[in-house]
Amino acid sequence: MSSPFAPILSPLSTSRPTATSPLPPPPVIHRPASPAYITPSASSPSSGLTSGKPRRPSNSQPRLRARGHSSVDPSQIPTHEAGMTSIRQFLKGRSSYDVFPVSFRLIVLDNKLMVKKALGVMWQNGVISAPLWNSETSRFDGMLTVSDIIHLIQYYYYTQTYEGAATDVEHFRLEHVRDIERELHVPPPPLQSVHPLKPLFEASRQLQQTHARRLPLIDVDDQTGGDVVLSVLTQYRVLKFIAVNCPITYSLTRSLRACNIGTYVSSEDARPPGPISPYWPIATATLDTTVFDVVHMFSERGISAVPIVDEAGMVVNLYETVDVITLVRLGTYTSLDLTIAEALMRRSADFPGVVTCTPNDSLANLFQLIRKRRLHRLVVVAGDEGYEGRRKGSLVGIISLSDIMGYVISEDVGAEGMGLGLSAQKGDKSQSTTWGATLNETSEAEADAWSRDGAASSSTTPPFPPPIPLPEIDASQD
Repeated sequence: MSSPFAPILSPLSTSRPTATSPLPPPPVIHRPASPAYITPSASSPSSGLTSGKPRRPSNSQPRLRARGHSSVDPSQIPTHEAGMTSIRQFLKGRSSYDVFPVSFRLIVLDNKLMVKKALGVMWQNGVISAPLWNSETSRFDGMLTVSDIIHLIQYYYYTQTYEGAATDVEHFRLEHVRDIERELHVPPPPLQSVHPLKPLFEASRQLQQTHARRLPLIDVDDQTGGDVVLSVLTQYRVLKFIAVNCPITYSLTRSLRACNIGTYVSSEDARPPGPISPYWPIATATLDTTVFDVVHMFSERGISAVPIVDEAGMVVNLYETVDVITLVRLGTYTSLDLTIAEALMRRSADFPGVVTCTPNDSLANLFQLIRKRRLHRLVVVAGDEGYEGRRKGSLVGIISLSDIMGYVISEDVGAEGMGLGLSAQKGDKSQSTTWGATLNETSEAEADAWSRDGAASSSTTPPFPPPIPLPEIDASQD
């Protein structure tokens, strides 16, 4: 009996010919006769379709029909204001859960976990923030973010020796992080969350008001009454969702400066009296600045990145909170006396560089860039034409995702726009400083990518990559 799993050969299948078996003769192909040309007289009804003398085809080129004018009325092209209104209506018609892909993962940390182990788990899974879980009450217990680690570094730098800090961190639990923040007189972050089915526009507004600019999506278990953490909504997810699903972003032709998106260097007349930085109100550093001085800027101003400039005001790099976390993960708790130049040498070789733009770049260009790659801030530099007396490449401002989100969800934007101004450098604890590899919609790396290996780079590539300019928008692309 033949096996039911025996292969079935179709009638068209043939065995491979052997050396002894002759090849079958080629099939005879019957070609139709060449078509005869029919003269106009032969095709007339009175002629009865009798074939006449074939007429050769004309060698002249066919006449091209004149192209008519475009049917699109210029007055029907959406304006910048109409585009923003359409985007806001789009957010109001979507739920918070619609932002997430079909498949994604979520890392949740128990608040009894040791800090050092928690950092290892976060690094292995490519995230820099995670929800905390209280297993005793089955409740959401807040978020662990980069800001919490920065506060921890400050505390040990002031109060402990290297040996004491190294020993304490080995046994320090996540549930005691809030105690450290109280010692530093840092206000505790509120336990804010949102239901997954809440409109995305309302969730985005609530997201702007959170301490960490991350909003957990929490449901309630009907049987146990406990919390169910589904995911975490971030600013990047919302803006990427808009960039991918709203083609009308191409109509946002107004410049970033005209929209007042970001923080910009003030003129000399607008600066307060006294010894003020020439880049006020933007916090800056040089390659000779110590890491701890920058960490103090992170904590005092609530920011997550500081532009590194040279003597001429040219942007040479960007130091982020993630760079400090790398030092902590490697065990160098008191290596904060290093200069920025020495700390940057410990970066991974896959650092993508500094993303820059000019004040005259449009908001459409920015959404085009968000759709193509991951970013969490842009350093604004002077373009070819300069900016208020500053030469090309010099620092002009900085734009965070908080500034972009604030402009998108603000329904009071007038003709000149209304940005959040100083949110990128003053009181903004959100800027989730994440440098990922390639954007991946089906993994958690799309939300919070942290792909650094923490080891000192042995590559011959210079440690200070040149700034990456904002590409020109191509309206022909999807």
